[in-house]
Amino acid sequence: MRWITARRRHPAAGYAVVLLMLVAIGMGYAAITGGGASASSNAAPNQQSIAKGQEIFARNCASCHGLVAQGTAVAPSLIGVGSAAVDFQVSTGRMPGQDLSAEQARKDPAFSPAEIQDLANYVASLAGGPAKPTAAQVSTSGASVAVGQQLFINNCAMCHNFVGAGGALTYGKYAPPLTQATPTQIYEAMLTGPEAMPVFNDTTLTPDSKRDIIAYVTEKRSELNPGGFSLGRIGPVTEGLVAFLGLLFFMVLAALWITAKQHRKTENP
Repeated sequence: MRWITARRRHPAAGYAVVLLMLVAIGMGYAAITGGGASASSNAAPNQQSIAKGQEIFARNCASCHGLVAQGTAVAPSLIGVGSAAVDFQVSTGRMPGQDLSAEQARKDPAFSPAEIQDLANYVASLAGGPAKPTAAQVSTSGASVAVGQQLFINNCAMCHNFVGAGGALTYGKYAPPLTQATPTQIYEAMLTGPEAMPVFNDTTLTPDSKRDIIAYVTEKRSELNPGGFSLGRIGPVTEGLVAFLGLLFFMVLAALWITAKQHRKTENP
């Protein structure tokens, strides 16, 4: 105790305490926010995979993104985007793209899953970034569909529609439907924010919240339409309006038919 008391009165003791507090705060901040940059616990890719990815990149991507992915006048830099962004863009067929000035639509991927993984590993090796999620991270086992529905309504429905059917945005942009997106691609989209979509890192939406949203989106795909025709599943208000207008049109036709019939009777008593 005397040793501690003596050291506590030392002129440098205050600086040491401040330094320790700064280190503790930094470690705590890193633990909280570091999830976005290390969203996956995948094993580090081997050099052979990175080399294959570099070859694929040189043949198919370097003409737009630059020889070392530094970006050009027609395509952005890929340094620091991470393997999650590459896997999302390439596995959904959005990349390689033709006109990079416009939004890219989903289509069949140009590469095999192994080639996509190699390409993602190469880009990630340049400067890290959000990693492709593991199977455990995107698993909906134990996830809450009810919580996912509320999270989806609060964060996603204004663009993707309440059931993930997609919709138009401003300035000619659109939010694509989620009907074909895999759980991994949904997670990656939230993690990286492609096109006009904002980034939902792990401090905005926790990994459990992301899994809840995935559970809700995938659950909606298998739901039946108890009301008959879905009309695009765009919501009860619009569907009610369509039903009202249809009934009104039928009543107008009925009125015209009754009037015409009455008119014929008057002309031919």
